[in-house]
Amino acid sequence: MSDLRDLYQELILDHNRRPRNFGPLAEANRQARGVNPLCGDKVTVRLHVEDGQVKDIRFEGTGCAISIASASVMTESLKQRTREDAVGLFERFHRMVAAGDGTESCPPDMGKLEAFAGVRDYPARVKCATLAWHTLRAALDGEDRAVSTE
Repeated sequence: MSDLRDLYQELILDHNRRPRNFGPLAEANRQARGVNPLCGDKVTVRLHVEDGQVKDIRFEGTGCAISIASASVMTESLKQRTREDAVGLFERFHRMVAAGDGTESCPPDMGKLEAFAGVRDYPARVKCATLAWHTLRAALDGEDRAVSTE
């Protein structure tokens, strides 16, 4: 189990050091901004959605390692998915990291996102891990607004 935990920590550190899909998205037709006042994390998620499919997704922002890594892995996981798939993945990810009583097992088919399952053991970090996801949800809904974890 320790080896698996080390692997997950390395994935988070790698995505924090070299975030994927970081930067502006010129052809974005949806966006939202998010902030976690407790930690100081800030993120902007931009999407290019066409015919109900996320054709491209990028993010910009600053924050802790968990926040940046979560946004990075999220963007990798959502490219070319339908809006419905993206919302479903958001819901499964949120349940996975926010299950405070430990009864929620890791949903199947989470891939690299499974690295964030341990966040549920640190309630103050759940908002860091979910900030980009809540911001994504606002962008998918066409709400160009500020999202707050508070």
